[in-house]
Amino acid sequence: MDFTLTKEQQDIINAAKEFARKEFPDRAQEFDRDETFDFEIWKKACNLGFVGLNIKEEYGGQGLGIFEHCLVTEEFWAVDAGIGTAIISTAFGSELLSLYGTEEHKRKYLPPLVSGKSIMGTAITEPDAGSDVTQAVTTAVRDKDEYVINGSKIFITNGDKADFLVVFCRTEPDNPNKYNRYSFIIVETNRKGFEANKLRGKLGIRASDTAEVSFSDVRVPISNLIGKEGEGFKELMMFFDLTRLIVCAEAVGIARAALEEAINYTKKRCQFGQPIASFQVTQFKIAEMATLIQAAKNLYYEAAWKVDHGMVDPKLIAMAKWFSGEAAVRCADEALQMHGGYGYLDEYKVQRIYRDAKVVEIYEGTKEVEKIIVARAYLPKY
Repeated sequence: MDFTLTKEQQDIINAAKEFARKEFPDRAQEFDRDETFDFEIWKKACNLGFVGLNIKEEYGGQGLGIFEHCLVTEEFWAVDAGIGTAIISTAFGSELLSLYGTEEHKRKYLPPLVSGKSIMGTAITEPDAGSDVTQAVTTAVRDKDEYVINGSKIFITNGDKADFLVVFCRTEPDNPNKYNRYSFIIVETNRKGFEANKLRGKLGIRASDTAEVSFSDVRVPISNLIGKEGEGFKELMMFFDLTRLIVCAEAVGIARAALEEAINYTKKRCQFGQPIASFQVTQFKIAEMATLIQAAKNLYYEAAWKVDHGMVDPKLIAMAKWFSGEAAVRCADEALQMHGGYGYLDEYKVQRIYRDAKVVEIYEGTKEVEKIIVARAYLPKY
């Protein structure tokens, strides 16, 4: 078994690391405090090929795998989670277009994402439909050659910035099988009846915009349907198997950031006449953090490698998702603890890491949902 990265993969890591360390640190605190972002940084990332790098070459991307996508994401989050999300998320949902979109969809919507000329989002969650997406009530009703969409979505990344959204809609409400009632439909955000409102006051990743969006008799052509009517839930599950790996990479990245801050601080901070790094309790914390990070990395590396080799394993992906999420939150907690009172101050990066980390246990499937997926693989009758 060979755990060595290829030269191309190592080059991708080095390039992503160099870009993030150059562009992120001077602006991260500003974006976090003001809940803003400078999209010139995103355009630079696009120019360097960091956005949509797993999109096929004929549609402007590099045709790389989900694993390479994860490698870039991890390096971005190791420097700043908010900026990393603001950049990477601009193509969030492109996987649905790549997997299930028509040739026309792919040629129209994918190249601008890669080149920095367009931003997209994916609208799934609703006020009363979070972990249970089959409770979604946003409807898309056929009217001749159009869909008429009504409803609302919440916690939508780039909802107020996107040029178009991929929307999870109920298209067949009377289907006796609740899993066959939904479809994904492309909605351009300049259409009449669409509204978006930015959600402010988030705990973390504040450089990334999150919005509540609403649809009031929004009309789109039938050709905006992605895949087949009634297969949206199936498409969503495959989409989650990809995006959950990206969240694993986010978790490992921010856990690394927490470890780095802890090591740097404990080497310099002196108490009882010596650096606190010399105390066994500190050393044990560092050892445990490093072990959690390596274990989480190995889990997601294997899961992502299997996806890229045609062996999608939802159980392994769920394992990687919940474990890496818990590892990230624990590492952030321990890093702040080692900073003591200083870790509670805005001027110390560790407090931002602490706030940013929590989201990886929530979005793209809560850790509880991931554990249910794993448990059902071993206890199918229950």
